[in-house]
Amino acid sequence: MSDKDAALFSTFARAPVAFERGEGAWLISDDGKRYLDFMGGIAVNVLGHAHPHLVKALKAQAEKLWHVSNVFEIPGQAELASRLVAASFADKVFFGNSGAEAVEAAIKTARRYHFAEGQPERFRIVTFEGAFHGRTLATLAAGGQAKYLEGFGPKAEGFDQVAVGDREALEALIGPETAAIMIEPIQGEGGVRPVPPEELRYLRALCDKHGMLLIFDEIQCGIGHTGKLFAYEWANVEPDIMAVAKGIGGGFPLGACLATAEAASAMTPGTHGTTFGGNPLAMAVGNAVLDVVLGEGFLEHVRQTGLYLKQKLAALVDTHAGQLEGIRGEGLMLGLQCRVPNTDIVAAAREEQLLLVGAGDNVIRFLPPLTIEAADVDEAVNRLERALARVPARQSAA
Repeated sequence: MSDKDAALFSTFARAPVAFERGEGAWLISDDGKRYLDFMGGIAVNVLGHAHPHLVKALKAQAEKLWHVSNVFEIPGQAELASRLVAASFADKVFFGNSGAEAVEAAIKTARRYHFAEGQPERFRIVTFEGAFHGRTLATLAAGGQAKYLEGFGPKAEGFDQVAVGDREALEALIGPETAAIMIEPIQGEGGVRPVPPEELRYLRALCDKHGMLLIFDEIQCGIGHTGKLFAYEWANVEPDIMAVAKGIGGGFPLGACLATAEAASAMTPGTHGTTFGGNPLAMAVGNAVLDVVLGEGFLEHVRQTGLYLKQKLAALVDTHAGQLEGIRGEGLMLGLQCRVPNTDIVAAAREEQLLLVGAGDNVIRFLPPLTIEAADVDEAVNRLERALARVPARQSAA
């Protein structure tokens, strides 16, 4: 930690660079260097930096009203909720400030549904190994990863983990206390691991069979990253509840819990709340994000650019077999599995002024702004190739 960070909690191992402004897919550091941003604030800056439509919307709202509280009607909430409902499976939306809050709302919505149905014993939620659902005590328990749970006391009760695809173990976990199944259609922090469409369809059928609710966590994979507004659309299956965040605010703190009318029916006045969630500033930006992402041809552009990036990365894997193992993901949410420590490649890429971010399973994530062009892909891959020249390949076994 540098001296300038001495007054901060030591919870982040920060890279030694600070940025003062951004332009599209580029970040400019305080010493004037230009970095190509292919981590997007970790799946947040879907429209890049300083997008003119978002800047205009935020400025216009900031000059009128910042905060009034949910004691009163907030027209921007009604507008953004209606647009999300029209573009998804959902009938109802609750707005918060973050992904963890969106998942908390999803958990509470599922448990409250069964309580209202006269089954208060149904509170347990099945989640999956490798998942990441947030940093609160409940969402850490939902993720189930020991490295994040250590040192914070007993794990919050009510979560059972199983491996993705282990249907026998999953069905053995289901009992009279099981309320829901929660899964990321593409695990982000877990290593950009897509869940096969047939597995999502199986989970839907299993929930229907046992009267459980199906929750999707699309905090990282939603809002256009896969080339559709939501990743679940690729599988032709719909959840009962879904958590979204990150990209929906385009860089402004915003999260949302979407649900069917039935699933949300027990969330009545007083059962849940938020001070800042859904404030006028966040709603102005969220609506501006949808203006662009739902615009004609935008998601097709993501699909085309994502395919181009995937092809270029696959070629790198072929020529750097001692360092790279494979490529996975969808659209502009891609993961590059490494044979050498992913942290070494991320650090070398930063030396080449290319910003990437690691993930579980020794993977590097590519989460660039969805507005990038083929020329940006070419530049990123060229910089990554130079970075790989800095990292020794894994030695073959004798």
